Amino acid sequence: MLVAQNLSLTVADEPHLVDVSFQMERGGLYTILGRTLAGKTTLLKSIAGLLETDSGQITLDGGDFSSEPVWRRNVAMVYQQFINYPHLSVAANIAFPLKKQKLDRAEIQSRITAAMEQVGLQGFEDRKIQELSGGQQQRVALARSLAKRSEILLLDEPLVNLDYKLREQLRDELKSLISAEFNTRGIVVYSTTDPREAMQFGGEVIVMDEGRVLQQGPAKDVFEHPATTRVAEITNDPGMNLWQADCDAGQFRVSETLSLPVPKHLSKTAAGPCVIGFRANDVVIDEAGSNFRVELSEISGSETILHLRQGESRMIARVEGVLDVSLDDQLPIRFKTDHLYAFSADNSLLQSPYGSQT
Repeated sequence: MLVAQNLSLTVADEPHLVDVSFQMERGGLYTILGRTLAGKTTLLKSIAGLLETDSGQITLDGGDFSSEPVWRRNVAMVYQQFINYPHLSVAANIAFPLKKQKLDRAEIQSRITAAMEQVGLQGFEDRKIQELSGGQQQRVALARSLAKRSEILLLDEPLVNLDYKLREQLRDELKSLISAEFNTRGIVVYSTTDPREAMQFGGEVIVMDEGRVLQQGPAKDVFEHPATTRVAEITNDPGMNLWQADCDAGQFRVSETLSLPVPKHLSKTAAGPCVIGFRANDVVIDEAGSNFRVELSEISGSETILHLRQGESRMIARVEGVLDVSLDDQLPIRFKTDHLYAFSADNSLLQSPYGSQT
């Protein structure tokens, strides 16, 4: 088990990690989810020993891991940039850390062959890095890490610089590869800014923001039961719509002209100020709805992303199909109130449409 206790790091008066604690079991897949500058890369580098924290401790199976020098940590790391040795062949790139481990030639060749098969690069052994596509270069970086057969594999947004189609393909392959390679002995930590990617990988999710861990748990539980409004924003794309409201007489009163009925699953919400939340795809264009003004319309594949406003109340809606709308058009909007969330006035989760957390 890998355990971090109260890790903190400040650089040039800027906090990069703030009292970070977590536990990671062997055989587990852990996704660190957070927006840019959340502290994800800093945390991975701290685990790898590339950064020294100001305070706190990391232990592995009960032993002190923080004081281990980098070269003694059985850790492999794949960065979002394609970090390879351009003057070396593919095989030589994969062999580089194995030679540092002073493995014999037969063992090195065996590991190169196995790693190249795992990432689908058979036949590319003698190619130079410059001759490869971006996706192939990232596969080389991954193969080099897999060949080390480390206890801990750290993946720092490894797919972010790839085009959409290749990212989707490699994501599926990577998930299968990780499951097969690290199902019992290793720990895999994957960082991403993309909530959909975090949910697709499954396993456990650690939500970070401004150097702090906001929530950790199984991906499904974190998605269905965000602990705070900030977690709800980070774990959704677009971020969850959040409105200040007053709960009164069976209504969530958002403004003088906008109210939503309190659904059954939120019936225990206490009277008074609260925050209601709903996802972008829980909005429906319906003639029976309330009119909202279009502030922006974006086509995203087979969907349309709408930025809508009524008075001071703004929201983002995701609707199926390509809509022909113009700025300042009025659209009648209905809400799937059975999907509403209720948060307290201090932004903590009160009730979820998914019932109690497991």
